[in-house]
Amino acid sequence: MNQSPKLLKPLLILVAVIGIAVAIFYLEEDWRGKHAWNVCKCTLAAKGLIVNWSQYIPRPVPDDQNFFTASSNILIRFHRAQTPAETAAATQSRWLPLPFPNYPPAFETTKTKPLVVAELTFLPSAKAAGALARNNQAANFDDPAARIRVLERIETNVGRSLPGVHTKRVSELQLSNLVPVQITLLANAQPAISDLENFLSSDLITNLGRVHIEAGDGGTMQVSLTDVQAAAAADYLKWSDQFLPAFDEIREALKRPCAILPGDYSNPHTMPIANFVALRAVAQTLSQRAACHLLLQDPGAALPETSLIHDLCRILQKPPMGKPETMVEAMINVAITGLYVDTMADGLRLHAWQGPQLAACQEQLKEIDLPFWLVQAFHMDLAETVYNYETTPADKFADLSTLVGPPRETATNTWDRLRDPVYRYLRLAPRGWMYLTLASLATIEAKPMESFDVQHLTFSPRAFDKAEHAIGRFYAQRSPFRILGEISWPDYAKAVKVTARNQTLANEAQIVCALERYRMTDSEYPASLDVLVPQFIEKLPPDVIGGQPLHYRRTEDGKFLLYSVGWNEIDDGGKAASKKDGPGDFQGQDWVWPN
Repeated sequence: MNQSPKLLKPLLILVAVIGIAVAIFYLEEDWRGKHAWNVCKCTLAAKGLIVNWSQYIPRPVPDDQNFFTASSNILIRFHRAQTPAETAAATQSRWLPLPFPNYPPAFETTKTKPLVVAELTFLPSAKAAGALARNNQAANFDDPAARIRVLERIETNVGRSLPGVHTKRVSELQLSNLVPVQITLLANAQPAISDLENFLSSDLITNLGRVHIEAGDGGTMQVSLTDVQAAAAADYLKWSDQFLPAFDEIREALKRPCAILPGDYSNPHTMPIANFVALRAVAQTLSQRAACHLLLQDPGAALPETSLIHDLCRILQKPPMGKPETMVEAMINVAITGLYVDTMADGLRLHAWQGPQLAACQEQLKEIDLPFWLVQAFHMDLAETVYNYETTPADKFADLSTLVGPPRETATNTWDRLRDPVYRYLRLAPRGWMYLTLASLATIEAKPMESFDVQHLTFSPRAFDKAEHAIGRFYAQRSPFRILGEISWPDYAKAVKVTARNQTLANEAQIVCALERYRMTDSEYPASLDVLVPQFIEKLPPDVIGGQPLHYRRTEDGKFLLYSVGWNEIDDGGKAASKKDGPGDFQGQDWVWPN
């Protein structure tokens, strides 16, 4: 008992020494981390990367200059509801109601019999064949050229169609009133159905439906389509006319120079967000209306609809500052731009656009600068990451630990959490380690930006792939500083490739508009793109990949081939990237204009 006081004093000294050592360790690591982060910020600033969130807070703009305050309709519909009151107001608003009520009437073979598009009659008689051939009414079943004529007659009877939004397709014709085209074929014996299926096999009937052949009355064969769902262009326009007042109100509001949602931007997590669903719905409806006008050979009516799709992107670009640009906003901008270019391409394939509309669209296409907005989003995303690290206490980061590493059981109480090694690390690690992680993460996040040349509107896939490999090596290493990075590191690869692809299509579309204007003057496409300058285009936009000229040649069938070398940076001679999932294989071969 007498020795206890003697043992207590050394024990207390030992505890004090350990406590002082731990305190010194935490102080030193906190200083080291903070110093590393300050050095990193200076390095980033030298590269033009601002990581201070306050620099991304937009200045207040006068209500009479702001798109979002042009009317209560605009604010309710284009501001994503974040409170119960806002949700109720959006639900009760009858202006541009979403989802759209009562989709347009469509012809659907699931509700009717298959759509009969042609009736084939076979004649073995040489005498009858000669008479019919002289009148150009018959085709020889064994003649390859005859097959093309038969397909053309069927396609002419079915009419043209384009991909739809609210229905699979929109058609220039009222398919419910379609009368089958009568076709006579000359054959020594009536072909079997399998022979006819081979005879008519193609991407036939403008992708309207699946071809089905069966025996008809009196020895004839019927060609019909199944899986058809198409709205007549006139019907769709009549249905969507109900939205014209809203579209006119949007056009008028877009004349204002600013587009800043009112609200508090001091915290990136609570700042106001645009209603992306409304933007997408408006863009898709305008695109389908433009397609209907183009099918009905009314390009003058299609241009205002197409132009409004283009102008909608201003809402996402937040003039006058262009900040803050979130990654979601940048990618919605890319998607709407892609829809705009697709609509342009539909009219170009149909040769529906005329000179004045082509010139107007060229001017709009010149304004498209998707890489710039993607880089803005990269910068803002980095600033948001920095804000999170600098303002979030360590225990809050610890609560995110279930997002990291292999799947673990959800922690239900403090004891369960303490059994998680990642949670323990995040709770016990010095604050300086947070800054060391932030310095590493910010350096890694900045690497993909080195693959952009915003001034020249180009990408370097090699530089981007190199950055991705560096990121992969960073996360493969065994280091405590990568754990927090796994919580916040986003996958930019798809965003970059989709942006590069859509900017390529916009550049190609600008050239194709000039090519069409040239063809209208000279009756054929030029032998090279150089002759377009300056009469039909001020300057030729470069290939987004690498900055070299886009590849072009006139083809023997009187058309042309225009393409980018694509993400692999190899000229594959205009062989289009194969379609695997979505619009195309971004890693694949050339990015070819859909002529």
